[in-house]
Amino acid sequence: MYWVGLPVAVAISLWLLPAGARGLRDAGLVRENYRGAAVAFPLGAVLATAALVALAPLAVLNDRADLDLLDPELRRWLPYLLGIAFLGFLDDALGQAAAAGSPRGWRGHGRALREGSLSTGAIKAIGALALAAYVVSGRGLESWRYVADVVLLILATNLGNLLDLRPGRAEKGLGLLALGLCLGAWTFAPLELLGIFAGPILVGAWLTLGERAMLGDTGSNLIGAVAGVWLLTVLGGDGRLVALAVVVGLTIYGELRSISATIESVPPLRWLDSLGRA
Repeated sequence: MYWVGLPVAVAISLWLLPAGARGLRDAGLVRENYRGAAVAFPLGAVLATAALVALAPLAVLNDRADLDLLDPELRRWLPYLLGIAFLGFLDDALGQAAAAGSPRGWRGHGRALREGSLSTGAIKAIGALALAAYVVSGRGLESWRYVADVVLLILATNLGNLLDLRPGRAEKGLGLLALGLCLGAWTFAPLELLGIFAGPILVGAWLTLGERAMLGDTGSNLIGAVAGVWLLTVLGGDGRLVALAVVVGLTIYGELRSISATIESVPPLRWLDSLGRA
């Protein structure tokens, strides 16, 4: 019955996310999107909250009623997902990501560190490394596979941020990954494991595509973290190495070229990217 988490999270999110977006806007927490429209920000904080609200009753029933409502492996990955959301919120709250002249990308943050400046992006990267090293440990992996899995988890998390340059793009990327993994492995394990996070992300896409809210680093990094955990838990050893090569390639491309420009130049990708957008 691990699948129960997804519909419970969706039901909670249908109420909580619109209310949360209105609350952000009423509090003056808005930011201009790529078209200059002021939207509620950061929706990612509400996504993480919705996941926790869904977790509460499921955890109580799972323990007190002896029901199998939560995958036992969720205990391993939950610190990473919530920690990543916190680090993203730290970046959003301090405003470094949008400040003029602030470092951007891996190269920018690395250069800032060499110059003795610790940006919020660098803090996020260091924190993500620590969290990834912790949650991947204890799985009985060889040393080089342990390192490879840590790198895959970190880069997948960052990829969510690289994709989040247009409304709904990161969510669509996660949806395609979920579809590919479920069909490829013929399993619902990804949704059963992280249904409490997939539900809010699914509902949140309705708000971001409608340009009523923006994920922020809180949301985009949370989406990337979910993708990374799915890759680690569904794929075998060789599959994870292939995924690592793909994620490394996309990360390098995103650092050197414009992903948005590439999507705009390929008609099928442009159609998919704009699908459902206001």
